[in-house]
Amino acid sequence: MSLEAQVVALLKENEPLRPGEIAEKLGVSKDEVDKAIKALKKTEEIYSPKRCFYSVK
Repeated sequence: MSLEAQVVALLKENEPLRPGEIAEKLGVSKDEVDKAIKALKKTEEIYSPKRCFYSVK
């Protein structure tokens, strides 16, 4: 499963989350999560309901 898919699955269970919380729960670096979030925002699969938090659309 790609990191983007893991992020979406995690956000469906526990939303909204900060990038640091996502990285901690998935056991990856925050930089990797930041790249995944950027890609997911571009495809509009996730959005930011408030500053520095992300949720699934």
